[in-house]
Amino acid sequence: MTDKIKDLVTAMTLEEKALLCSGKNFWQMEGIERLGIPSVMVTDGPHGLRKQAGEADHLGLNQSVKATCFPPAVTSASSWDKAALYDMGQAIGEECVQEEVAVVLGPGTNIKRSPLCGRNFEYFSEDPYLAGEMAAAWISGVQSKGIGTSLKHFAANNQEKARLVSNSVVDERALREIYLAPFEKAVKQAQPWTVMCSYNRINGVYSCENEWLLTEVLRNEWGFQGLVMTDWGAMNDRVKALKAGLELEMPGPDPYNDKKIVDAVRNGELDEAILDRAAGRLLTVIMRAGEVHKKEYDAAAHHNLARRIAAESAVLLKNDGMLPLKKENSYAVIGAFAETPRYQGAGSSRIHPHQIDCVLDSLRESGIAFEYAPGYELEQDTINPVLLEEAAACAKGRDGVLVFAGLPDSYESEGFDRTHLNLPKSHTALIEAVTAVNPHVTVVLLCGSAILMPWRDRVESILLTYLGGEAAGSACADVLTGTVNPSGRLAETFPLSLEDTPCCENFAGEGKDVEYRESILVGYRYYDWAEKPVAFPFGYGLSYTSFSYDSMEIVWDEKEEKGEARITVTNTGETSGSEVVQLYIGKAQSGVMRAVRELKGFQKVFLEPGELREVVIGLDRRSFSCYDTNRSCWTVEAGTYQIYAASSSRDLKLKKDLMLPGKELSHIPGYDAAETVKDGHFAADRKQFKRLFPDELPLTPDDGRITLNTTVKEIMASEKGKALLGGLVEGYSGRYSGDDDVSRMMLAMLQDMPLRSLAMFGAVEMETLEEMVREIGRP
Repeated sequence: MTDKIKDLVTAMTLEEKALLCSGKNFWQMEGIERLGIPSVMVTDGPHGLRKQAGEADHLGLNQSVKATCFPPAVTSASSWDKAALYDMGQAIGEECVQEEVAVVLGPGTNIKRSPLCGRNFEYFSEDPYLAGEMAAAWISGVQSKGIGTSLKHFAANNQEKARLVSNSVVDERALREIYLAPFEKAVKQAQPWTVMCSYNRINGVYSCENEWLLTEVLRNEWGFQGLVMTDWGAMNDRVKALKAGLELEMPGPDPYNDKKIVDAVRNGELDEAILDRAAGRLLTVIMRAGEVHKKEYDAAAHHNLARRIAAESAVLLKNDGMLPLKKENSYAVIGAFAETPRYQGAGSSRIHPHQIDCVLDSLRESGIAFEYAPGYELEQDTINPVLLEEAAACAKGRDGVLVFAGLPDSYESEGFDRTHLNLPKSHTALIEAVTAVNPHVTVVLLCGSAILMPWRDRVESILLTYLGGEAAGSACADVLTGTVNPSGRLAETFPLSLEDTPCCENFAGEGKDVEYRESILVGYRYYDWAEKPVAFPFGYGLSYTSFSYDSMEIVWDEKEEKGEARITVTNTGETSGSEVVQLYIGKAQSGVMRAVRELKGFQKVFLEPGELREVVIGLDRRSFSCYDTNRSCWTVEAGTYQIYAASSSRDLKLKKDLMLPGKELSHIPGYDAAETVKDGHFAADRKQFKRLFPDELPLTPDDGRITLNTTVKEIMASEKGKALLGGLVEGYSGRYSGDDDVSRMMLAMLQDMPLRSLAMFGAVEMETLEEMVREIGRP
């Protein structure tokens, strides 16, 4: 705390310090006018600036100012390019400067535990190393412009179902190695100005008041210097949260909780020094924000950057020779997404773009001759026979067919999760109809998460563009025509079935407890451990050229506990292109449950035809460590490690062994595949899961009490609850009865919403809710 900030804290009244701890409104931090402390703005991200235009409503989801819509995290992570993420961050920072925004709320760094999570399009990866590296690069880019970031959602927030009240039951090793690791990397490498706590509980304790998480781990272990804020409406107990290390409650104002803080100081429940510390951290962010002066950005340059990142992130999953397209051929372009692309996800991250590039226009500009047919209705799952017949007729006799398919907004969004991994029936039927009349088919996929592809053997090529941002159409055309050589690699595994996913039986569900029974076996870690085939492995992606991995040398300094892998790679094809060199480390003989191998480094390298390059990837002690729950620290197990240079988690090119001294690890509980994989599916029972915990499982007590954390659905189950809350719920439902993405999100969340959230949404005062709780609880 600087002397100036100390003086300001000293000059503030108790009430002013408490006031500072909640927002001024939906999007602004509070200021103190008499002391010259300004009110600064925070606003949504993370793949662009979503600054609300005009007055904020209770959801903050009104129309926003125009901004560049960059590719969402699901797409940009597939670039495996830290420099590209840094560039994106810088551009978003420049837009924040123009719009006088102090902090942009991102990046979303939660692990993709299941491909069903409705918000996966906002998250980077199933792998903590990759997610952390991408997040750190993005944060560094934004903050280089003097704009703050908010690393979110901290932590173990891996589903949308009941996210405001769910309890993530996770063993400590899984927490440390999988769910906290990307946040740790981002904090240590980039020091975000703020960290945003998640809604959920972790092992029974709400994130907002979890002292172990917010103080012991985040600050004391990782050295975080910024402030901690809530997700919007994630506050439970205000005084507990302050003690735990959470400074800012959003949105505001919240005079109810401000008074709780003041009363707690006056009655001795809260040490005023804790409040002073919080005020100092808040002022530090506010004062840093005041150092930036408004400056206009170059929207055209940002659009071009969005186009470059989208093209670089596209993943070529299959190519039997149809791509790149040839100008002398005749093509059919089929699928409504070609005309109206799905370029971003639904919910609070929705950007209002400057422009949206259309694939059809971009292909015409590239000189590709084609006929177009829509094939399906944009927001309809049902098959339209007329459109299907028209599409088949268009495809017949062409040199090639491009089918644009994917997931509409109604399939994946903030607020709800998917229930299956299938494409809409209309999209699948279109692919089947077209392949029946023409064998030369390329499917271009626009979606925000993994899907099933039962038709993949019947098409020649598959290009996964995910959600490409505002330049999705032109970037896609760049890759299809070969103007850009595809270099994206999967940041998540594409399974063969939903049942193959390790958390299939323990994802979302109806109860509040979500048991992470798969522990550290998330994504490719599980598929390799269980020896399961997959549709497309983690790290996978094709190119229009080819690469050879020629040699690998491992250099290790035992005294410094640092080293590097030196890998020689050559472009053996006739086209310039980029390869993503991936480094995995495993330990075949181990005293603990381990993944077969884990990503511990990567580098993207551009090579001209015939060019050879040495790629150097750093290694350190952490590269070989697992979390030792007996010693409560990261520990290197003594023995021989296998180091792989690879082009995916399953395409291992080179291998070297490295012997390391270390500790003997034993008595750390884990699973054996023979006991937990039944009929080809992961099936650890509660008794086996309980072995991973030192004490009883931290499940939600079912005492039947009505509290402010009781959900709307639970309240409405009783006649008294219906009588008191029915009219309110009916009015709320009517307000969001439309078919837009906001309505879908809010209606999906309503039943699982705790009573306290109704106050944030402006439906009722907190005092009224407390009286309602007392009334419903009376016999």
